[in-house]
Amino acid sequence: MSEKRHDYKVQIIWTGNAGTGTSAYRDYGRDHLISAEGRPTILASADPAFRGDPTRWNPEDLFLASVAACHKLWYLHFCAVSGVIVTAYEDNAEGVMEMDASGGGRFTEIVLRPRVTIKRGTFPKVAEELHADSHEKCFIANSLNFPVRCEPIIVEA
Repeated sequence: MSEKRHDYKVQIIWTGNAGTGTSAYRDYGRDHLISAEGRPTILASADPAFRGDPTRWNPEDLFLASVAACHKLWYLHFCAVSGVIVTAYEDNAEGVMEMDASGGGRFTEIVLRPRVTIKRGTFPKVAEELHADSHEKCFIANSLNFPVRCEPIIVEA
């Protein structure tokens, strides 16, 4: 195996069988468990628009969270090696998914809106520029076929 290759494994277990399986569209639940070795199980479902449980994570939420988290991890790395001291990071990311006439759909855009607090005097211009580097390296964003925009706010404290 290549030293540059990383393999990932997750298990999805459907828990929505209400007794008759998928005998009809309204006869089964969309609930499922997402697990991986050594990690807490995620309670998941479909988006409520697709008969899912609104109290559980859905694939679309997790997808958006993956993009935002990957960007953040690269950003913190670049800040650490560039002398920018980040003391807080919060991203209110948003994604747009569009449905087509057949009932399918796809994400068409994601906007990351990180609000980054840096220590006063630690290069606010560099802090802003490092978002472009982070986007360029983000594994998840590089796997997408639609734009991911980043609208950062840098605050010195």
